[in-house]
Amino acid sequence: MFLNPQNLNNKSALVTGAGKGIGKACAIALAEAGADLIIVSRTQKDLLSVQKTIKEFKCKCISVTCDVTNYAEVKKLFSQIKKLDVLVNNAGTNIPEHFTKIKKKDMDYVVDLNLKAAFHVAQFSAHIMLKSKNRKKIGGSIINMSSQLGHVGAPNRTVYNMTKFGIEGLTKGMAIDLAKDNIRVNTVCPTFVKTPMVKKFFKNKKFMKTMLNNIPLSRFATVSDVASSVVFLSSEASSMITGSSLMIDGGWTAK
Repeated sequence: MFLNPQNLNNKSALVTGAGKGIGKACAIALAEAGADLIIVSRTQKDLLSVQKTIKEFKCKCISVTCDVTNYAEVKKLFSQIKKLDVLVNNAGTNIPEHFTKIKKKDMDYVVDLNLKAAFHVAQFSAHIMLKSKNRKKIGGSIINMSSQLGHVGAPNRTVYNMTKFGIEGLTKGMAIDLAKDNIRVNTVCPTFVKTPMVKKFFKNKKFMKTMLNNIPLSRFATVSDVASSVVFLSSEASSMITGSSLMIDGGWTAK
């Protein structure tokens, strides 16, 4: 048998920012692959909707309302988790501004969510994973949600660039430190995806056309494109991949 399995039966996965968009799609895809889920968001209404969908796959699903930028809330969340095999470190945001006009409060907010919160969630997750006595045998996977803009610059995205380049560095460092325990750490790097966060940027037709012209495949990514990649990196099918970036960018960074 040469094909490593992509099923996640008996695996426990946690997804942050799971209430909508990419996080929601990742949570549902992981459930479809057989994983039990812990879904995290600031909005309970969104979580309940996702939880209802996940339960159609006969998987266990726990929803937790948590602001991942609040260290005390994150610490409390992980104090209640006994088993974890997969983390999708997805919560993030963007406030587009020209570099000369970036406000301190906006920079602090984006850095706190995209980078600091991601670090804390990843660290707590690693501690839980390492508590499993057979971790070296069963492995573990941490997927940090990055972006094509963790590899190239773009107009009015300086702070977002900074945080996603930081996520790439964090991922490589984590991958080295956790490799001996067979915990793999990778990033998924989408191009623009039509999510609720991104759709508001597409109200500017000139911006949308310019972005589309940068994608050789001539289309934006879907949440399914991203979620399918997350399932791959969560599974044994990617057992030899760590410290890497999976580009879901339609060729943007190939140019």
